Amino acid sequence: MTTLLVTGANRGIGLELAKAAIARDWTVYGSVRSPAQAEALRHASNGVATPLIFDVTDHAAIAYAAASLDQPIDILINNSGIIGPDRQSTLDMDFAGFARTLKVNTLAPLAVAQAFLPLLRRSANGRILTVSSQMSWMGYAKSDRIAYRASKAAVNKVMQGLATDLEAEGISVGLIDPGWVRTDMGGDDADNDPADVARGILSVAETLTLARTGRFFKWTGEERDF
Repeated sequence: MTTLLVTGANRGIGLELAKAAIARDWTVYGSVRSPAQAEALRHASNGVATPLIFDVTDHAAIAYAAASLDQPIDILINNSGIIGPDRQSTLDMDFAGFARTLKVNTLAPLAVAQAFLPLLRRSANGRILTVSSQMSWMGYAKSDRIAYRASKAAVNKVMQGLATDLEAEGISVGLIDPGWVRTDMGGDDADNDPADVARGILSVAETLTLARTGRFFKWTGEERDF
């Protein structure tokens, strides 16, 4: 049976990932930030998902949660993320908000991966998939939401490097573009249904191999440019 850990599992894509994994009869752990969110995850998953309470920016709490588990993790999905501050133009930047965005979207996925790496190493087929964004693409010069764009471009590079460093250990690392999703972040006018996206992400995670490590994928499975 596959064991999944997904961060930010209390709502949006994270919650749908937990539900989709449960439908595949996987063992599911989901990170949440509070006891109330833990109870909400239990309720939404009919008691099947196991909440782990930690903020992804609290490295001590991440380490404590990892130490509380004693079984292999087959797939880690770094899903937690924020859109960033209201003011995030290159001409008018909330720098504290920019730093917070980098802390959540760029540094936290690496911190979580490092903390749970001992459990991923115990899997016969450990995989790490990090949710990025189409807004990270370096092929166009849009400047709106620049803190968010920069944080996702940066996490792409971090995870590409992690893929290089873990390849010899047989652990595959990938990045996923979920597109524009109807969540609290994406809004009601977004193109993609979160349940459909979650199923697509799990399919990418299932088929991620060392032959494709370090690459960036659309949620529909096609490889995309960085």
